[in-house]
Amino acid sequence: MARYTGPKTKKSRAFGESIYGFDKAFEKKKYPPGQHGNSRRRKQRSDYAVQLMEKQKAKYTYGVLERQFRNLFEKASSKKGVTGEVLFQLLEARLDNTVFRLGISPTRRGARQLVSHKHILVNGVLNNCPSASLRPGDVVSVRGKSQSLLVIRDSVGTKGDVRKFPWLEWNGEKLEGKMLAFPQRDEIPEKINEQLIVELYSK
Repeated sequence: MARYTGPKTKKSRAFGESIYGFDKAFEKKKYPPGQHGNSRRRKQRSDYAVQLMEKQKAKYTYGVLERQFRNLFEKASSKKGVTGEVLFQLLEARLDNTVFRLGISPTRRGARQLVSHKHILVNGVLNNCPSASLRPGDVVSVRGKSQSLLVIRDSVGTKGDVRKFPWLEWNGEKLEGKMLAFPQRDEIPEKINEQLIVELYSK
């Protein structure tokens, strides 16, 4: 199962923000990576470079590879509505991202692992495909045998009440959440300019 497994802090430094969550190493070095450190004068980026950087940021934030991202963009383009907003709705509707948003896992990487290791159910049926797309009304829950896992209990206990989003409903007693609707763009906290991504693919 292909995914990015390289250094996270290096990617965060390249984008200028901690895209994987709080990172002590990033807080110490908030400048782009490179042997010259922060002393090197960097050229002003072209419009293409800015657009490409925004697309890369979205890819690494959601843990999606190039072909998957391209397919999602084409799917968003074929749907009614604003393409950039629909693209983010499709990204947010991924099973691994929903597990992360519900607080079952503190990171998207961890959520992806929980799904692929068969700890997650969708509408009562085992689903081990992190890229599975959810629809409003779908119920995501922790498998019965997996509810006692320490990593899940710790995540739900410390962050389950904090990570609440308008399009999701969480039941802490049953360890299950329901997708109520597709999120609006202003409800998604990621600082990514989707219009730049649309402009990049429109060339």
